[in-house]
Amino acid sequence: MSLGPPMSREGAEYALRARAEERDRISGHLLDLESHTTYQLLKGAPLRGLTQRRWGAGQAALTALWTLYDAYRGVLRDAEQIRASRGRLGSEQLAVLTGLLAGPSVVLKAAVKPVEQRSLLPEQDERLSLDEAVARMDASFQEVTDVLADIDAVWSAALPRLDAADALLREVTALRRELDAPESGGPAQADAPEPADVAGTPEAAGVAKAPETAGVAGELRRLRTSVLEDPLGAPPSPQDLDRIDRLLAAHRTDLEEALRARREYGRRREDLAAALDRVRAAESEARLAHGAVVVKIALPASAVPRSRVDPLSDELALLDASADDWLARARRLAALEQAARQAADQARATAAAMYGLLGRRDELRGRLGACQAKAVRSGTAEDPEAIRLYERARLLLWTAPCDLTKAAEAVDLYQRAIHGGGR
Repeated sequence: MSLGPPMSREGAEYALRARAEERDRISGHLLDLESHTTYQLLKGAPLRGLTQRRWGAGQAALTALWTLYDAYRGVLRDAEQIRASRGRLGSEQLAVLTGLLAGPSVVLKAAVKPVEQRSLLPEQDERLSLDEAVARMDASFQEVTDVLADIDAVWSAALPRLDAADALLREVTALRRELDAPESGGPAQADAPEPADVAGTPEAAGVAKAPETAGVAGELRRLRTSVLEDPLGAPPSPQDLDRIDRLLAAHRTDLEEALRARREYGRRREDLAAALDRVRAAESEARLAHGAVVVKIALPASAVPRSRVDPLSDELALLDASADDWLARARRLAALEQAARQAADQARATAAAMYGLLGRRDELRGRLGACQAKAVRSGTAEDPEAIRLYERARLLLWTAPCDLTKAAEAVDLYQRAIHGGGR
């Protein structure tokens, strides 16, 4: 291979500086690679599957890179020693430097092969120029970093989510442990009735039969092992992680609700008893309103107020005697609380609607009087048809019980009549 004329002194000085900067840059990249978190985690890791194969190829590429880098650095070290040997380079030194910096100066020793792969002919060493050596090192570097980037992408996406799921699982386990522990006697628990005839059972101690999380724990261990040992072969799907998150979050919500019910059962039961008293009072008011209105306004049989307080009281008694776990009791208690609020609201609304019928009758009476006064002013009050319609409306409105539907139609007919058929 002909190298052409030797470099000039200035060219040799420039080439040496450029190669020194190149070597330092490569050295920095290699140090960064070896300190990379994913690289450190992969060293000695028990990999398998596709990840094991790709990382094995990456390690082989990295070994070849270091071997080539050592040879490359040795050539530069020889060139720098030649430059340092004389203050002013002569033609002989320039020729040697030209061979080192521009010629095939990087020697890769032939690898020792297993005997079954050997030949009796001598193995040839490979000779590369510095540029060829850098290009080959860069290809090996890219192969290694590509594997690291692919593994890091999976780990960065999956491991934080698995860590969060593990933390949530620990939280759920702690809640289960707290719920399984016997209640400490105290004022808050002393007033809360215990389930009847089941003393000494886990249910009597308030243990919630929460959904089993052992399967979730096993699945999380399996997913973590898969992510750590073969992230490129079988990464967990976002859908699987979402499903686990939803399941654990639902467990936590259920257990928190059960614990809250156990701690607050006595107080909430007292509040519920007071709420039922309010339902009784509201229903009593609705019955009084019905009694006052039914003699004045014609009401259908279905308008008789129906009591809901007795079924709610029976449900509360059943809840006190229940052998259900605290989660089921919490849900029944919440449903009872909501039903009591709805029953009280409905009874109050019924009473208001009853008294509203009297207001509607009075409004129709006032409207009929206003229409009659207008008829007198307009001279239509003496019209026989108007007189007939007025008398019919008045009779309906002042008859007890009053049929409001017919009375409203009669007032409307009278109003149209005195307006000449319009409104």
